[in-house]
Amino acid sequence: MIQFVPRGIIPAMVTPIDEKGQINESALRKLTNHLIGGGVHGLFPVGSQGEFFSLTFEQKKEAVRIVVDETKGRVPVYAGTGAVTTREAIETTKMAQDMGVDAVSVITPYFLVPSQKELIAHYTAIAKACPSLPILLYSNPDRTQVPLPVSTVLELAAVDNIIGIKDSGGDMSITGEFIRLTRGMNFHVLMGRDTLIYAALCYGAKGSICATGNVDPRVPVEIYEAFMAGDHKRALEAQYSLAPLRIAFGLGTFPVVVKEALTMIGIDAGPAILPVGPMMPENREKLRKILTDMGLLKK
Repeated sequence: MIQFVPRGIIPAMVTPIDEKGQINESALRKLTNHLIGGGVHGLFPVGSQGEFFSLTFEQKKEAVRIVVDETKGRVPVYAGTGAVTTREAIETTKMAQDMGVDAVSVITPYFLVPSQKELIAHYTAIAKACPSLPILLYSNPDRTQVPLPVSTVLELAAVDNIIGIKDSGGDMSITGEFIRLTRGMNFHVLMGRDTLIYAALCYGAKGSICATGNVDPRVPVEIYEAFMAGDHKRALEAQYSLAPLRIAFGLGTFPVVVKEALTMIGIDAGPAILPVGPMMPENREKLRKILTDMGLLKK
């Protein structure tokens, strides 16, 4: 049985891009250390916030290599390896395994809408291709239009190396069922909606893969650490303080807001990959105020 247990705050890292559209290695290394210095419990390159859908295979490989190298085993590295086709998802998962990641997260296919039988076959094939690698399912139906219902997750939870799920659906009733019905199994739930970290921990989640953690990892880390210490008041206050940054994602086209926020605080994340453009000036000023209120920028 796979013994790996995902836990804590695991930022879904942005992928810094330079003016030529290539990965900015120095910025990615700086981001890696910024996050580890903020107390995170893991790192998650080339996920949705990392623009996996816009990166070439070689860019994904480079990003994973850089993060694994810079991390130097200080925290586990998870990698996003989902794809539309089973073939590409297997190829990407094998690449991440070869790069030395500790686990992967595999988003459902998107654009096409497979049946639940086809989804089960998809994930089972990936797990079989890398039997010693811990695999997290990744549900994000708002973006993919592909649901992962409780019945499907229960069936996949019985696969030895499918050890959990990143749930970004935002419906706590479904998250709660994932947790309740897999009790006693080698299966763990991570919250993928940043505004619900505290709520998910209360219900039994093991932690969160969160995009806001790029900017100020100390805040989501405080939610988790305070909760684990039994200080629910402090955990809830930290959750409240994180909410404005997550809500600010609506100020620009995903995933540009976090990239611009990082640039404001001194980490050159670069632009989002086209066709995503920059934020409007008035929205950039709203974001700047949020960062100032968080104490990340001087007034």
